[in-house]
Amino acid sequence: MKKSILFLSLAVLFVACQPKSQEPEGPVAPLKQMPAVEDVVMYQVNPRVFAPENSLRAVADRIDSISALGVNMMWVMPIYPIGIEKGKNSPYCISDYKAIAPEFGTLDDFKHLVRVCHEHGMGLILDWVANHTAWDHPWVKEHPDWYTHDAETDTIIHPRPWDWLDVADLNYDNKEMRAAMIDAMKYWIADVGIDGFRCDVADGVPADFWKEAIDTLRQAAGDRQILMLAEGKNVDNFTVGGFDMNYAWDFKDQMLKVFDEGASAASLYDVDKAEYDSLPAGKVKLRFTTNHDESTKLTPPVQFKSLRGSMAAYVATTFLHGGALIYGSQEVAHPEPINFFQYVPVDWSANPQIYKEYQRLIGIYNKNPEIRRGKVIPFMYNEVLAVERKLNNDSLLVLVNLRDSAVKIPAPEFWLNKETVDLSSNLSFALRDSVELAPFAYYILK
Repeated sequence: MKKSILFLSLAVLFVACQPKSQEPEGPVAPLKQMPAVEDVVMYQVNPRVFAPENSLRAVADRIDSISALGVNMMWVMPIYPIGIEKGKNSPYCISDYKAIAPEFGTLDDFKHLVRVCHEHGMGLILDWVANHTAWDHPWVKEHPDWYTHDAETDTIIHPRPWDWLDVADLNYDNKEMRAAMIDAMKYWIADVGIDGFRCDVADGVPADFWKEAIDTLRQAAGDRQILMLAEGKNVDNFTVGGFDMNYAWDFKDQMLKVFDEGASAASLYDVDKAEYDSLPAGKVKLRFTTNHDESTKLTPPVQFKSLRGSMAAYVATTFLHGGALIYGSQEVAHPEPINFFQYVPVDWSANPQIYKEYQRLIGIYNKNPEIRRGKVIPFMYNEVLAVERKLNNDSLLVLVNLRDSAVKIPAPEFWLNKETVDLSSNLSFALRDSVELAPFAYYILK
């Protein structure tokens, strides 16, 4: 009897000491409140900077730090199985639209990430690649008519005019392929519980397909709101397709001209006006200083002359007309380019002062709706972006020196002798005849 009790006790102890397996993730509760499109602050996740494997769990483990930046929407780059035939290990080369690559984790790992995002008041959108598939996607053999063929050889081609030889171009004249694509997108909305998509090469896919897809997805979401971001700049992303946001490429290009070619800071207003004049009401341009594509070439401190230059560019880009994005690694000023075709480790403890600066800036952005919704009143200076954002009786003046030398500008007339507080430093002062700004300095005056 004693031996039996001892054996049973040891057995219980052995079982208790075994590592517990993760419980399967059940249905994901919806986000309690989706941000309005104008209020979206996006955080882009490249899983390959978080961990060499099981990176979806690694992202979830950093959710407190990400959320504390003040962001309210996470965009996760493609996590689907990656094609091998002709492949380059690009996450945009997809061999299965309804699965997750083992490199990143499992479906339960992804559901866990969606869940913790929602618990932190953050939506999650997933990168979607509708323009092309991997060469070893089952559709290539099962439905070759779903792809574009060379007129002379009748063989499937890669997307033109690009040199993307690792992927096969889809044929949007084929209605069956369109239906299969929409069905795959619907799975992630209805069955997994994500909050929308960032759509890759949106301008390379017919706008009438996007309308069909987005109408179906919004219906599948039921009472939930979803966010649709187009990697494109065509106005039919909005007028036909039904997207909420698209890319501000022209603004980014002009910002580089200000830094690299000495273009006037005032030229940014012309580009801003041109981008927004074509937009329907309530639609937003996503503004950025870097993202996964930009970061493969140069990091923001290199693109914009210095670390201080990169922060000046970020304030000018984000506070002129909203549409905020932070690319994961930007908040710690990662010093080297990041090739998203492979794992690149990031030191998340680096440059804590830069993390705090982004946190402070996004906090100002979130607390002052005139930045996101107010009237844009520009002031014309060559070296300094100066813009007033006015909403009802609230006004905010943003001054950003975009030069690597000190400048002095006349104070805007309306603000002369007004008592102000600089929200970025919490210092109070009155604007007199002129304002001096150190190299790449900025003020956000209330």
